[in-house]
Amino acid sequence: MEKLNNDWLTDGLIDFEYKKYVLLAYFKKVRASFQQQELYPILGDLVFHYNNLLQFKNNHELIQQNFPKELTGVDLKKLELTYQKIVEDDELMSEIEEIIAYALPLFKGSLSEGKEIYEFVESNCELTPVGLLPLYTDEGYFFISHDPSRHTRVYRYQLTLLETSDEKYRGIHATLVDKLRRGIGDTYENIKIGLTRRFKDLPNPATFLIHSKVKFPYTSTLEPVAKRLLVRYISSS
Repeated sequence: MEKLNNDWLTDGLIDFEYKKYVLLAYFKKVRASFQQQELYPILGDLVFHYNNLLQFKNNHELIQQNFPKELTGVDLKKLELTYQKIVEDDELMSEIEEIIAYALPLFKGSLSEGKEIYEFVESNCELTPVGLLPLYTDEGYFFISHDPSRHTRVYRYQLTLLETSDEKYRGIHATLVDKLRRGIGDTYENIKIGLTRRFKDLPNPATFLIHSKVKFPYTSTLEPVAKRLLVRYISSS
């Protein structure tokens, strides 16, 4: 099982043994990913489901708000009626409470494990500006490299502001521009100069290097951790 459905808790057969089987298959995949130090999309999936379970546990009357933010193409009115039926059914609610009591420690334990891996990856990453930084740093380039490889991936980025009903937070949109193999004498400053000549709409770009001292899975771990590290660095500066 690659991931849980957004509404796995209330979808299909609401039976403790069945949902236990579904969860065991899911967490087997989670463990396999973490053993390979693969963080995403598993870690984001864990956060999503853990928060939904807490919301359900803390306020049964909000069950209809449990999943709709992630659902598309669904008749939400019909969905709300289904949830209302569940709320009014004491036997179903008892079964769901048992499932939640079983599931929450599993999600919490996996989140703790994922956090440890994330912190280990981040602790092995160094972020440094390439050259002088301009005043405007919400748009520019960043490079990702790792030992022992001499290959570097070049991205163009733009920070975004994301808003929910509760908070505002920064996101990042990044596009891969190039993959380079640095030879003897090649510097990141030279790569930056080449970018300004190639893309004249950014004559003085903010440019950063994120270098990992350890080789990690790239797409599922190093790249997303590097992006989050960059967002935090720029947002705090």
